[in-house]
Amino acid sequence: MDMSAQEFLEVSMKPNKSWRKLLFRVDVPAFVDTPPLVVQVTKLRCGGMILCTAINHCFCDGIGTSQFLHAWAHLTTKPTDSVPITPFHSRHVFKPHSPSSHLPSVHPAYTKNATNQAISLNHYLPSQQLVPVSLTYTGSDILSLKSQCVPSMKCTTFEVLASHTWCSWARSLNLAPSLEVKLLFSMNIRNKVIPNIPKGYYANGFVLACVKTSVKELVKGDLYHVVTLVQEAKSSLTDDRVSGILELLNDKSVKTDLATSLVISQWSKLGLESLDFGEGLPLYMGPLTSDIYCLFLPVVGDSSAVRVLLSLPKSIVSKFEYYMNKFLDSENVVAN
Repeated sequence: MDMSAQEFLEVSMKPNKSWRKLLFRVDVPAFVDTPPLVVQVTKLRCGGMILCTAINHCFCDGIGTSQFLHAWAHLTTKPTDSVPITPFHSRHVFKPHSPSSHLPSVHPAYTKNATNQAISLNHYLPSQQLVPVSLTYTGSDILSLKSQCVPSMKCTTFEVLASHTWCSWARSLNLAPSLEVKLLFSMNIRNKVIPNIPKGYYANGFVLACVKTSVKELVKGDLYHVVTLVQEAKSSLTDDRVSGILELLNDKSVKTDLATSLVISQWSKLGLESLDFGEGLPLYMGPLTSDIYCLFLPVVGDSSAVRVLLSLPKSIVSKFEYYMNKFLDSENVVAN
């Protein structure tokens, strides 16, 4: 590509249609026919490169993907060494037991009646003219956000930023106050199940956690209350509950309830910004495309910062950015 890395990043720090040519597209009839791994390397004029990968989610989750990429990078730079984390491919060790009978028959993250829902943001949003929104928050920004919780509470960066993003999302969409909306996010269950899944496990080791409440509750702006809901959803995923979810998913009529849900996936703790294939650390790390699903991404060079990326209808982008940044002075937050 007749462009330097710096020129590429100056053009856009957000996914756009032109980026699609950076990864070879494989047309397949069904998701299960997707190749396990697709890799494309694009060389730049400056001597740098753009490395794009696509890994079939049937094989592994984000943690497994990160583990594979780090092993690949390690063997590229130190071919005679052993990989830092020994791969564990024996999926049979993960044997969920029969859940307790007192558990609900359907977990709130899933539904059996997806086709009968009167309102479906999952269908409405993609029908609009979507544009990517990217907002970067520093460690000090996150501390300021945590201070908005009254009374003060102990919470993680993910808990407070996910809660804030969900509230801002609901406000900007101007939804009916009585509408029940959900926040879905993946939870690593490697240390949740008994016995724990061994270190190095490559396959999928997560389930969806779910928080649900009314739009009215979200627009109140009570961040403490919403963070508490997120924490309760995380703590409720016990070994018994995980087994119940996995048993539920054996029913092929059960689908993830995306009708009025915001889905957040956290990439900021996978260590992908520290990958080094022998040419130095990356200048940028992120997805090739942006979707209605929200990603929390790492910021290269600032381990405490988080970049929030999602796509929204063009008509509400400014409103969403306003609600997201309202708690800060304009000069303290970076929109790019």
